[in-house]
Amino acid sequence: MGACMALCSLASCASCLCGSAPCLLCGCCPSSRNSTVTRLVFSFFLLLGTLVSVIMILPGMEAQLQKIPGFCQGASTIPGMENQFNCDVIVGYKSVYRMCFAMTCFFFLFSAIMVRVQSSKDPRADIQNGFWFFKFLILVGITVGAFFIPDGTFHTVWFYFGVVGSFIFIVIQLILLIDFAHSWNKIWVGNAEEGNSKCWFAGLLSFTFLHYALTFTSGVLFYIYYTQPNDCTEHKVFISLNLIFSVIISIVSILPKVQEAQPQSGLLQASLISLYTMYVTWSAMTNNPNRKCNPSLLSLVSNVSSSEPTPTSAPGQVQWWDAQSIVGLVIFLFCTLYASIRSSSNTQVNKLMQTEEGGGYGGEGEVGEDGVRRAVDNEEEGVTYSYSFFHFHLCLASLYIMMTLTNWYQPDTTTQAMQSSMPAVWVKISSSWLGLGLYLWTLLAPLMFPDRDFS
Repeated sequence: MGACMALCSLASCASCLCGSAPCLLCGCCPSSRNSTVTRLVFSFFLLLGTLVSVIMILPGMEAQLQKIPGFCQGASTIPGMENQFNCDVIVGYKSVYRMCFAMTCFFFLFSAIMVRVQSSKDPRADIQNGFWFFKFLILVGITVGAFFIPDGTFHTVWFYFGVVGSFIFIVIQLILLIDFAHSWNKIWVGNAEEGNSKCWFAGLLSFTFLHYALTFTSGVLFYIYYTQPNDCTEHKVFISLNLIFSVIISIVSILPKVQEAQPQSGLLQASLISLYTMYVTWSAMTNNPNRKCNPSLLSLVSNVSSSEPTPTSAPGQVQWWDAQSIVGLVIFLFCTLYASIRSSSNTQVNKLMQTEEGGGYGGEGEVGEDGVRRAVDNEEEGVTYSYSFFHFHLCLASLYIMMTLTNWYQPDTTTQAMQSSMPAVWVKISSSWLGLGLYLWTLLAPLMFPDRDFS
């Protein structure tokens, strides 16, 4: 009996996946808003592809990937790598690139299809909110096809696509972080005004102090471990400038005129942005190919001299995982989830992220004749987010995952290994500066244009 009920439940979910109606109208889907669940399911597709990419670079998987016909043997077509090719090194790199290429194509396809969808009455909205099983088949089909792409110059060209896409995605991450910080501060200040103000203000003060403590502690540690007295000039400049910029945005955020125009601005947001900026600085420095300026975390923990060979410089070996990659993935997961469920009241952020204020009509879902609570279509009068921009955001996220999982490495034809490159360093540092500029703009824009609404 139990087995029959389980089969019926699976059949119900199968109709949800295969039907043309929005998934939200199926009993197997949670009671929520149409727009939210759709974004969560697409985000799940991205996270599923990320999980597959992670599995592909795990130790021991290279033996299985080499069984793909021509996947390693045909790799001698890579320019400059004829007859000196180490398949154990390159096979994980190739797999991640092809998996993320498939995800990028998948989301770019939907970004193009969903241009200028204005409401759920548009026939394309049914494609956006339904047909999940067929979408999954399309993603699988593109992935299978990607593994048969001839090598040629594919890796080199796609590396630079990844660099540009990751630069834009890092900036978007910072925009989401700014929005999160503003929302966090607004909610806690509101709770403090309603009652038990000492507790809430103490919480705000504690987190602000913690963020600044971590920011300046990390700056000191960077000077100690990622610089040399007569070397690593770039690192010294990066650390110094970003610490100075952090002080500047903190001072600007509490200026009387800024507080008058932006009552919700404060040190909590500035401290969180400063901490993220130092993380991006660290992430950039870990991509410096100069090993004297970029000691591995293992060598720092075990007190090994940074001048000794590390896994990233040993021929035929590659270190796919390090601390900055893991932290980057955690931040990526947070931003992806936040982008799926966010409901911002900040006009500037909504314009940048192509969303509507408040995220549209809420509602608890309607109860059908069978007693099952079904989700509400909250986009009949107008979409609450840009379908096209959301898919473009996931497209950039796929490129960012590709670069993060491969540590922004490029194949080195001399050592047959994978090595970091200076373009990755400059991309990350410049994105941190652009992000700081955007945050500074959110503080100064109301003063520069008092007639415009920046609330």
